[in-house]
Amino acid sequence: MRIMSASPSLTRKKKKSGSKIGFLYLLPALIAYGYVVIVPTFQSLWFSFFKWNGITEAQWVGLNNYIGFLSNPLIKQAFSHTLVLILFYSVLPISLGLLTAALISKTQIRFSGFFRSVIFLPQILTSVVIAVIWRQIFSTDGILNDALRAVGLESLTQPWLGSFTFTLPVLGLAGSWTTMGLCMLLFISGTANISTELYDAAKLDGAGAIREFFSVTLPGLRPQLAVAMTLTLIAALRVFDLVWLTTRGGPGTSSITPSVLLYSKAFTQSDVGAGAAIGVLLAILALVVALVIVRVMDDKD
Repeated sequence: MRIMSASPSLTRKKKKSGSKIGFLYLLPALIAYGYVVIVPTFQSLWFSFFKWNGITEAQWVGLNNYIGFLSNPLIKQAFSHTLVLILFYSVLPISLGLLTAALISKTQIRFSGFFRSVIFLPQILTSVVIAVIWRQIFSTDGILNDALRAVGLESLTQPWLGSFTFTLPVLGLAGSWTTMGLCMLLFISGTANISTELYDAAKLDGAGAIREFFSVTLPGLRPQLAVAMTLTLIAALRVFDLVWLTTRGGPGTSSITPSVLLYSKAFTQSDVGAGAAIGVLLAILALVVALVIVRVMDDKD
């Protein structure tokens, strides 16, 4: 019995019909995405060209909101704090995540699943819970000061979150504690995909543990490293909730960040246009950071 193959025209019709059905299935999700993400984005961009308190009639000011933000004397200080937070939110968690992933992937550790869960736990905690935990640890009568008193170092006790010197590093440590679990999970999943033949070849060449890490493990984790760098750098740029719930940018302006400035402008000073301008600039900066990381990683391939 002869089997007749479908004609090219019939095949094309089936493909077009399938693509139309697929588009119809995606249409509700696209509409929801546009309503929740795209429309508010363009609204924020539009509001940034007005002086508006959210109630009375808005006044067109053009680029004055952007000029005012960039000329604000606090902006330099806010971004200098962001650079410090990048060390804690990105550099330190990624370094510790790489080290943890290398140790777990190469060493048989009992209860390794339990340790992974404990390290990843901060990722599933809400910002309020994290803020309460760190406020309790570093308050005047908190765990840290109690421990210092217990070992005879009472002279070192102080209100850590009320110190002009130590407030920002303390908040940075909280950020490291929060983001390290994500980095570790990304790198552990990445090491599982690296071929064992590469490690065997490195051992035949006489490579030690350190050379093996830099020659095999680190290049194999390039995609995961790009994701971790993107997420952690953006987290450092937009950090707000932890700072606001613990210090509100204080004492003074010692822990102020661009996102705290945004909130202060939009909701404390009722200047919605200026707050929208800050949000637009932070979104552009985050996009630039992501594009640079992707471009650098692609160039290394």
